[in-house]
Amino acid sequence: MVPAEIFARVEAPSAQVRAEAQAYQNTLTKPAGSLGRLEEVGVFISSCQGQVPPRPISRPRVVIFAGDHGVSKYGVSAFPSEVSLQMAENIRAGGAAVSVLAESAGASVRVADISLDHEAWGDERVSRSCGAIHLEDAMDEEQVIRALEIGKRIADQEVDSGADLLIAGDLGIGNTTPAAALIGVATRSEPVAVVGRGTGIDDEGWKRKVSIIRDAMFRVRTFREDPIRVLQAISSPDLAAMAGFLAQASIRRTPVILDGVVVTSAALWATRLAPGARNWWLAGHQSAEPAHSFALQSLELEPMVKYGMRLGEGSGALTALPLVKAAVDIMANMATFESAGVSEKH
Repeated sequence: MVPAEIFARVEAPSAQVRAEAQAYQNTLTKPAGSLGRLEEVGVFISSCQGQVPPRPISRPRVVIFAGDHGVSKYGVSAFPSEVSLQMAENIRAGGAAVSVLAESAGASVRVADISLDHEAWGDERVSRSCGAIHLEDAMDEEQVIRALEIGKRIADQEVDSGADLLIAGDLGIGNTTPAAALIGVATRSEPVAVVGRGTGIDDEGWKRKVSIIRDAMFRVRTFREDPIRVLQAISSPDLAAMAGFLAQASIRRTPVILDGVVVTSAALWATRLAPGARNWWLAGHQSAEPAHSFALQSLELEPMVKYGMRLGEGSGALTALPLVKAAVDIMANMATFESAGVSEKH
């Protein structure tokens, strides 16, 4: 199966509305360009919505894609894999960082258990954990297609329920390992350049992680231009579902704030599944993980904040969400020179 059989064509945000939004920015009671990036973000949301001024963001939604990873058994994380399940319950109970940040920013959170390591089944489940990517494929062909379709369906459900901005979050011990491998392959970077400390591994753990990522990247060398096959081999069900979610959100003309290294690794392959998808995304932040900067450069996205964060869960994107909402509110609520009776620049 090829991407065109799964995903529809992505339409770009309106160039005409973008131009109208930029002109409208220049009528507001401020020197043109004086609000810097906030003006750019407001124009971006206008072009996504197809109207000037844009509607205030009223229903931002975070979807956490949760899954465990076979490589976690090989010493790539400072935490045991059972923490993934425990943290999923913590998020549902409202006790995680993403829960607090979402409440503060006026967003709601959904946890999608795609492949956590426990006996469970349902519409969103693909498998119990997955293969160790340096030794075997993460999934078989049926599983990767199922993961992509689940991601698509979740995006459709959220948009159909009224979400006007989406955020993907990640949860799963060991997930920065497949993320780094995916980024290394997509950007043709060396393993040592894309490997970070993840949850806080020591030097020996870092060396093991480099070795595993090197072997995973080597395994896909002959089919690196085939996005579905690469996802099958060296991602994981949760990351594949996330890629499907990000691609489908763009097809559904819904803006997305990208989070950190794990989400952005999925985004790199979502652009290969649905070319043009990146035109619907903002980069919420730049993670402390080194691979993230390679991914953002490849996507040509400038992060909104750089706070040295590396938690994941959607936390970096949620940190940027109030800025996005403020950028939209400025356009929606700020007076124009004419309406305020303020003299314009000569």
